[in-house]
Amino acid sequence: MAALEHWSRSPRRLWDALGPGVITGAADDDPSGIATYSQAGAQFGYALTWTVFLTVPFMAAIQIVSASIGWQTRAGLARSIARRFPRPVLHGLLVLLVAANTLNIAADLAAMGEALRLAIAGPAVLYALAFGLGCLLAEILIPYHRYVGYLKFLTLVLFVYVAAALSLRLPWPQILLAALLPRLSGGHDWALTIVAVFGTTISPYLFFWQASQEAEESRLSLRRGRRSAALPQDLRRISVDTWIGMLFSNLIAFFIIVTTGATLHVHGITHIATASQAAQALRPFAGALTFGLFAAGIIGTGLLAVPVLAGSAAYAVADSWGLAGSLELPAGRARGFYAIVATATVAGGALVLARVDPIAMLFWTAVVNGLVAVPIMLVMMLLTAGPGRFRALAISRPVKVLGWLATVMMALAAGALAWTSVI
Repeated sequence: MAALEHWSRSPRRLWDALGPGVITGAADDDPSGIATYSQAGAQFGYALTWTVFLTVPFMAAIQIVSASIGWQTRAGLARSIARRFPRPVLHGLLVLLVAANTLNIAADLAAMGEALRLAIAGPAVLYALAFGLGCLLAEILIPYHRYVGYLKFLTLVLFVYVAAALSLRLPWPQILLAALLPRLSGGHDWALTIVAVFGTTISPYLFFWQASQEAEESRLSLRRGRRSAALPQDLRRISVDTWIGMLFSNLIAFFIIVTTGATLHVHGITHIATASQAAQALRPFAGALTFGLFAAGIIGTGLLAVPVLAGSAAYAVADSWGLAGSLELPAGRARGFYAIVATATVAGGALVLARVDPIAMLFWTAVVNGLVAVPIMLVMMLLTAGPGRFRALAISRPVKVLGWLATVMMALAAGALAWTSVI
């Protein structure tokens, strides 16, 4: 709290302190997240609101761990893993990450195209491919220090879901009771949705992205004459930035679940099969503007998330191969890095052509992320307890404990899904 008070005395200072953590949190509420939280609200009403409160400290802790690794080593997460673990371990994790990211890119682009089709009609696939091209050009042509400023403003579009919820007459005592007292169930659909919610909240690509972005920031500070990468004020800034980002992310998730629970679930819509059904949650607030605001939310978060997905894959692969890679570098000085960005984006765009239902793809993407996160989190936490340079990482004991508990929580959720799938 003292760290937050330090920056809150000056709004300008607080705004400048916000960066990778806030962007990571906002990118977490991508179209996949919106679809998953919408499905949770439609299917179970307010019963799963507790998940977004439970995940806040764990999500913040695991992101602080990844951010601290990046800042203090001035290297991405993949390079840190390569220094400690055998190459097959790194390559196995990279395969899981790139596969999950590619599927996520495809799902987000497809959802963006479908959302725009709802708003203005026209060919959804063509819109999706155009969005993919636009995101790719933005990453290639705009340097990181300018690009990050644009991303901060894109996060504001998510508040449409808060406005939608607050425009409704809601049974707040019932909602708060469900949020504070979890109702557990042993059914397969319940376990599947829990894994999806956890997976879209604590996503593997966010670990690699924030670590790489903090490494970028740390290298920039080195060029400005800074010698230490672990000064107390640096670690406080990382903590404040990350906590604000994760709280923002989960607040939006909470209001999406509440809004869909209060509109779709109470009217018997318990399974969202189309983007149009998902958009109906905004109708009491938006009226005739329902599809327009839904499209703005999906497209805005997609424009934020797709570059993060492609960029995190590029940072990870470039680190593992020892390639020069940075969003600060022009394309001519990091051809391999930007080739990976392009490949990930194009591969995601190619999957759009398969014409898989966008809503189903978004939900299953969250499930895949939940499963893939477990081994990556395990390896990342082992880095903080390892020998050599990692012993000197300035990560507090409470953050480490929460990081390990987050890993156990994700493993238990994956185990529950596996158990309910075979019985």
